[in-house]
Amino acid sequence: MLAKLRKNYPLIISIFLIIYFLVNLFGGERGLFSYIQKKETIHKLKIKENELTKKIIDLEHINSLLSDNLDPDYIDILIREKFMFGKKGESTYIVNNDS
Repeated sequence: MLAKLRKNYPLIISIFLIIYFLVNLFGGERGLFSYIQKKETIHKLKIKENELTKKIIDLEHINSLLSDNLDPDYIDILIREKFMFGKKGESTYIVNNDS
C-alpha cells in the first residue's frame, strides 16, 4: 500500500492542487461568486449615488429659492402647502401700495 502511494505521489499532489485551485477559483474571497456579488453591490451603490445626487441638486435649487433673493412664486407655493391657505386653481394677486 505504501509503495503504491509513493509511486503515485506526484499524481496525488497534483489532484489536491487542482482541487484547491478550483475551490478558490469559484469560492473564496477573490472567487467567481464573490466577484459577481461585488459587481452587483457596485451597481446598487451607483444607482443610490445617482439618486442622492439628484436629491442634492433638488435641495440646492430649493435652497437657492430661499436665499437672499426670495422668489415670490415659491414663497406662495410654500404658504399654500404648509398653511392650507387658498384653493387649487385660485389665482393670487399681489398689490403693492408703493405709488
